[in-house]
Amino acid sequence: MSLIRVERLDQKGCLRVSKPLWLAWIGEEMPPLSQVWRLYLRRFSVDHWYRFLKQRLHWTLPKLSTPKQCVRVACPKGIRWSDLMPMMTWELWLARDIVTDNPLPWQKSMDKLTPGRVAQAMGGILAAISTPARSPQLRGKSPGWKPGQPRQRRIRYPIVKKITSKLRKQQPKSA
Repeated sequence: MSLIRVERLDQKGCLRVSKPLWLAWIGEEMPPLSQVWRLYLRRFSVDHWYRFLKQRLHWTLPKLSTPKQCVRVACPKGIRWSDLMPMMTWELWLARDIVTDNPLPWQKSMDKLTPGRVAQAMGGILAAISTPARSPQLRGKSPGWKPGQPRQRRIRYPIVKKITSKLRKQQPKSA
């Protein structure tokens, strides 16, 4: 790992920003410093991608308590939630040519769709593809209890109230 310290100077040679910018390079061989700034410019697209994942695709939404739950949340094959994010991004990128822009009333139409606009228009594709799930049952009055089935009230348990007691000051014992 190599560290690069970047200090911005003005024309007089004085520091423009008081805090330096520290960059880290992890790899076999660090490129020459004349190319490092080009690589640094690429970070902005990565930063926007992370923001898109967090805000639009709800990357940070699952709040699970154990690592085992984190592995199982996506699917039983062991794919983690974070592994799905690049797949969803590729799905949106590949679908950008087949979706039609469906702007909300306050949005302008776009010729070149952003990933957010593609995600907004994916409902049409999903409706055309359909779903493997059964169609929902019709609404109406539920059939209720089966005839002849014995009914029992549920067991009620008493409410437990915790009382906070004030600690009594202990008197020092005389010897």
